Amino acid sequence: MPPKLPRRAAAAARSQRVSPESGSATTPPPPPASAPREKAWRTYESLSALDGALASSQRKKETWGVCIFIVAVDLDEMTFTFTELLKSISISACTFFQFLKEVDVNMDTVSTKVDSTVSRLKKKYDVLLALYHKFERTCGLIYLEQPSSEVSAELSSVLVLKNYWITFLLAKGKVLQVEDDLVISFQLLLCVLDYFIKLSPPAMLKEPYKSAVAVNGSARTPRRGQGRSTRTSKQADTDTKVMEVLCKEHDCNLEEVKNVYLTSFIPFLNSLGPAASTGLPEVELLSKQYDELYLSNKDIDARLFLDQDETLQPDGMACSQLKRTPLKSSPDEELVLPQTPVRAAMNNIQQLMMILNSAADKPSETLIMYFHNCTVNPEESILNRVESLEHIFRRKFAEAVGQGCAEIGSQRYKLAVRLYYRVMESMLKSEEERLSVQNFSKLLNDNIFHTSLLACAVEVVMATYVRNASPSDGPSAETHLSFPWILNVFDLKAFDFYKVIESFIKAEPSLTREMIKHLERCEHQIMESLAWQSGSPLFELLRQAKEREGQSEQPEPTSSLQLPLQHNHTAADLYLSPVRSPKKKASGPSQSAPSTPDAQPSVTPQAQKPQKSTSLSLFYKKVYLLAYLRLRTLFFRLLAEHPDLEPLIWTLFQHTLQNEYELMRDRHLDQIMMCSMYGICKVKNVDLRFKTIVSAYKELPNTSQETFKRVLIREEQYDSIIVFYNLVFMQRLKTNILQYASNRPPTLSPIPHIPRSPYQFSNSPRRVPAGNNIYISPLKSPYKFSDGFQSPTKMTPRSRILVSIGESFGASEKFQRINQLVCSSEGQLKRSAEGGAAPKPLKRLRFDIEGQDEADGSKHLPQESKFQQKLAEMTSTRTRMQKQKLNDGNDTSGSEEK
Repeated sequence: MPPKLPRRAAAAARSQRVSPESGSATTPPPPPASAPREKAWRTYESLSALDGALASSQRKKETWGVCIFIVAVDLDEMTFTFTELLKSISISACTFFQFLKEVDVNMDTVSTKVDSTVSRLKKKYDVLLALYHKFERTCGLIYLEQPSSEVSAELSSVLVLKNYWITFLLAKGKVLQVEDDLVISFQLLLCVLDYFIKLSPPAMLKEPYKSAVAVNGSARTPRRGQGRSTRTSKQADTDTKVMEVLCKEHDCNLEEVKNVYLTSFIPFLNSLGPAASTGLPEVELLSKQYDELYLSNKDIDARLFLDQDETLQPDGMACSQLKRTPLKSSPDEELVLPQTPVRAAMNNIQQLMMILNSAADKPSETLIMYFHNCTVNPEESILNRVESLEHIFRRKFAEAVGQGCAEIGSQRYKLAVRLYYRVMESMLKSEEERLSVQNFSKLLNDNIFHTSLLACAVEVVMATYVRNASPSDGPSAETHLSFPWILNVFDLKAFDFYKVIESFIKAEPSLTREMIKHLERCEHQIMESLAWQSGSPLFELLRQAKEREGQSEQPEPTSSLQLPLQHNHTAADLYLSPVRSPKKKASGPSQSAPSTPDAQPSVTPQAQKPQKSTSLSLFYKKVYLLAYLRLRTLFFRLLAEHPDLEPLIWTLFQHTLQNEYELMRDRHLDQIMMCSMYGICKVKNVDLRFKTIVSAYKELPNTSQETFKRVLIREEQYDSIIVFYNLVFMQRLKTNILQYASNRPPTLSPIPHIPRSPYQFSNSPRRVPAGNNIYISPLKSPYKFSDGFQSPTKMTPRSRILVSIGESFGASEKFQRINQLVCSSEGQLKRSAEGGAAPKPLKRLRFDIEGQDEADGSKHLPQESKFQQKLAEMTSTRTRMQKQKLNDGNDTSGSEEK
């Protein structure tokens, strides 16, 4: 039978609520309904059978609570709040989030619906925790701990904190529709503080708030006899001194906070009804209204932050609100102290403001000159487009955040317009230098180019403001308004948006590190799944590639994989490709030009053969590179002991993307990757289960549970990745997969050339994949080529051999272990084209031991300097590497000739 529910059961009926003051229920709640309880019990039994650690009494209690939550969410039977559940099983929110991940031992234990609900709860918790910590610290700067006897005993510090915090919670719940918007929530908190500071006796206040209130002291007396609407409107008009102090203290934009005050906070105050004689809202009234809001949302009772309630306390590193890694913007600067989420958000906004303060809201004289040089002047259409998209963005922003926040949306859009004109001008200057022309009529009259460029500018601004409060989720974790939200707002295809990203980053050198990483992540999302959605222009380009006469049906030849990825393509190349040469004509009936942006209309008497698309070619090169890097990371987590399987898996993976790209329609790149890995292991009799693959995949960065829990099987039917493999992937590729079991497997695909990302900073420490928190920092000095090898130009012989890893230099075993991790994670394995040949690992470099170079076993004379020894070691090793590469190349060419 299911275990008995405790008195404060998670399945409390709506009438049996936990009091926020006492934290306990007055009567035992009824048990959950029959169907949910039976399903929860089945889930509990399956989890207990799989994990013996759940046998302890506390674990049983926690597991039962988690099972009830899972079933209640899935069946829409949430008759209890999340806080009531936490109290019933005596667990904190952070521990619950972590435990839910642990019990999801099978892919179908926790549904994507539950994942989405938990993600929303976690984001809301992170924001509330960050705001409460900021609220506590700010109140400590505003109010005296022991005010003078002039202050009424009713205005105690406890009452003040309680009144302010509940007012803010109620305002946030009524004004904002999104729960994870940290910046607007904090600006609203400042509005609450501003309002109450002005109503506080000066004897309670510290400087400079006491002086700020005294400036308007003459206006304080008559307020008590005024209506709330009259009072608040006068405050907004005249009493800005307190708000100025608050904004200066927290590096907030004064105009933005004033806008939130006028458009959101004042309407909220007016909705509270008549004020008390003191002008302060009554705590009981506020708490009652918030209770209704909290019970209807069935989530977190944030009033319990005031009581330091154990259910809302952070546990361990996962819920820490401080970034544990110090930030450094350049090699020569000192380390920046850890930042709170609010401080980090304010700093990013300030950096954006510094870029755009000098920018104009309209095209500059230089831009207008470019417009006038066009065959068809695009100025009017550009201005009209900017104006029409502003109305659309304002409406969509208000629908997403709250109707009172429409003006905030307009402010952010205007910042994006400044960035849009600024980047456009920079792009045109670069194109003029590259092509020595000034007439960009075709590009500047391209609607998709302008919409994409403006959308990219809006995304930069939105990502700067819309930040997740959890540092563990990364600097720009996904929130409600995150990419690809802007694509839906502007009705823009992801593949079209992708074309502008790289040029945008190059054209704006002032972009912060976080913004560059965010745009790179947007590009990855497009290559992973967004560009493969039905209706994407990508499929039309692939169809055209198949129709080209005399050319292979490959979107990108495999021979180009080993060539360096050229990053010299501009947005003009991608939006205007393919370029048709007027000299080439083909006979036959004329064909209508495709409607895709890559195929430009051309009115000619004779039809012309479709030309190769630059955007398609570059897209596939980048997809191959991303796919291989993802595969390599997962491979070394799971199959490091079977290095011979990596080229086989990559060949099947690449073959699918190249020849069976319809499998990617409305699916995810990682789904094909995991199926390729499982298929090769199956045919090679290597024991690797899908459960193991998924468990390792979940630990990779930027992954989603939905990727393996909800895969398209057929039209509008979804199931797990295992079902997709059996019913779709295996059926389509069965013949190809079975070839890998024969003695003559398919020709191996070459490994893509792996360049350094054009978006990374040179001073960024790089984490070694599969390494135990090992990071490699690049040399701070530039390189020069001489004598056939690279040598640093600004390092002394002494500094060349300095080592600092936190332990004594004599721990040779540790250094050998580090070498092993670095070599294995880099995957420096060379392979011949023959499938049966074993990979040839490069020689591993090891540290000196008593003057002996273990790389080649040679001895050095005692009088040789350390620098000379290292130089000889470096030269010897590089020579062997070059010889080995040459031999591998000969082997490969010989195999291909056969």
